[in-house]
Amino acid sequence: MKKLYFFILLCLFFTDQVTQGQTVTFEEYDPPSSLVVPENPIFKSKFPFIDVHSHQWRMGERDLNKLASEMDELNMGLMVNLSGGSGKAVVDAIKNIKGNQPKRFIVFANTNFNNIDDDWGARAAAQLERDYNQGARGLKIFKSLGFSVKDKDGNRVAVDDPRLDPLWAKCGELGIPVLIHTGDPKQFWEPFDANNERWLELKTHPRRKREDDDPAPFKQLIQEQHNVFKKHKNTIFIAAHMGWYANDLNHLGELLDAMPNMVVEIGAVIAELGRQPRFAKAFLEKYQDRVLFGKDAYNPDEYPTYFRVLESEDEYFPYYKRYHAFWRMYGLGLSDNVLKKIYYKNALRIIPGIDSSIFPQ
Repeated sequence: MKKLYFFILLCLFFTDQVTQGQTVTFEEYDPPSSLVVPENPIFKSKFPFIDVHSHQWRMGERDLNKLASEMDELNMGLMVNLSGGSGKAVVDAIKNIKGNQPKRFIVFANTNFNNIDDDWGARAAAQLERDYNQGARGLKIFKSLGFSVKDKDGNRVAVDDPRLDPLWAKCGELGIPVLIHTGDPKQFWEPFDANNERWLELKTHPRRKREDDDPAPFKQLIQEQHNVFKKHKNTIFIAAHMGWYANDLNHLGELLDAMPNMVVEIGAVIAELGRQPRFAKAFLEKYQDRVLFGKDAYNPDEYPTYFRVLESEDEYFPYYKRYHAFWRMYGLGLSDNVLKKIYYKNALRIIPGIDSSIFPQ
């Protein structure tokens, strides 16, 4: 009887051990790679760079000297704050910049889309011109346009709504770019199942899931954005996150060819480039004058991944947010000429008011 009891306990023990291994979830499964390859992490960019996609709320109250010190550790020459607000917020931010770090920051204004009516465009354009006269050097459009912005009658305002035309035209008149974020990754609209490459992100962030009626299909939103680009050819548009086509560079190239006033930035899509190093390198070489460096959320610990993808030839290294990209990445090993254009030369050409003296000629 004792032998039988001991045998049962032994079986239960081994069954438990096997079960533990078999019940690891996809969210938990993240083994360190056993691959042994040369590693060359890069904590400071080879050339000073301009981050065209950063957010610093209430910049008029920020300690810009401390922030500039953090930027020095990364070799960030200049930060473009896309969350400049409007009116007094712009005035306060510019005052803080001029009084502390006049060469290190540029501010983009934002627009209030409340209660759009037939006269809204003229009012918004006039306010933008006032913000420009106070020192703003670009316009940032958040993804709420197309998603949640409604007019005075409660209807969704499309990105290409003609009532917005005076705003886009004013940017062209002033010679300032529009950095515009429209939509989200296409996979957010696809079925939430085993075939969705963004399954882990949607599982951990369920509010990101979209449907064709919430509020519109992906293709429609992106087409609305492109309609604006084509209609306002005298205005430079910076499509945030490579226009959500970093995973389809052939198509992105076709879009760039069709719309000469469109450029892109690489914020939050570096993992897409890093998993296709040869094709991405060829794309960046071909379109080296149309791509800008951007990061999106400011986190100093995350920039080295961007440097490593762009500069190194390292193999099979991880992204810093597994739910964004559970795959490994590879370095593109871009040439100095291409690096300089992405890091700062293209931004110097497109964004007015930047002091170029802190960048190599």
